[in-house]
Amino acid sequence: MFDLTGMNALVTGAAGGIGSAISRALAAQGARVALSGTNASKLRSFREELNSEFAHHDHDGHVEITCDLSNTTQVEELVPAAVDTLGGIDILVTNAGITRDNLGMRMKDEEWQQVIAINLEATFRLMRASMRPMMKARFGRVIAITSVVGATGNPGQMNYCAAKAGITGMTKSFAQEVASRGITANCVAPGFIRTPMTDVLTDDQKATINARIPMGRMGEGDDIGSAVAFLASKEASYITGQTIHVNGGMAMIS
Repeated sequence: MFDLTGMNALVTGAAGGIGSAISRALAAQGARVALSGTNASKLRSFREELNSEFAHHDHDGHVEITCDLSNTTQVEELVPAAVDTLGGIDILVTNAGITRDNLGMRMKDEEWQQVIAINLEATFRLMRASMRPMMKARFGRVIAITSVVGATGNPGQMNYCAAKAGITGMTKSFAQEVASRGITANCVAPGFIRTPMTDVLTDDQKATINARIPMGRMGEGDDIGSAVAFLASKEASYITGQTIHVNGGMAMIS
């Protein structure tokens, strides 16, 4: 079940905490993964790790493609580069994102613009670029990583919440445009997930967060990876325009 053998995937933000777990989950199910990110050396060592861990007789190994999502030209070249390198694209996972937190009253224009450009606009460009090859193949899986706060809001994150909520609406529109071609588009919305980013929090901060989660703990990257691998599979072919919330019950959204 959920076998992805013979499928090619592009994952952005692939070397980060959640991105690496997603890449691992797809590779474990047999997909060939193009890892994208800004840090070339981090990507290279992660690719080597993936190749030794999930060597697959079906393909020549996983690849890495560096891309700065704040650079429009590089963003426009990413999907064609992945198609070129892999020979096609079946799965697109838009996971990369940044935060520039500030209270609304103090938020600077560039803090707004940077988050919208990298989190929302780059996602649009990648989705748009994936449409043609996927429509031609009459198959595709687009999975956007959003966030629980895109649905609930969060003080200090007007920019980030706007971008994540925007991705949800955009994904639904995309899903409607391509549904008849065997392409699905869905979101996975993580709650608080244990990553190098959350490891720097103090024990008090972690306790405060855990108190808001009915399960009493943060999730793991693998929890997100599993949801993505499911949505990427043939078994999920009748699920489109949906958001799967993976948050330990922190926000129960239907």
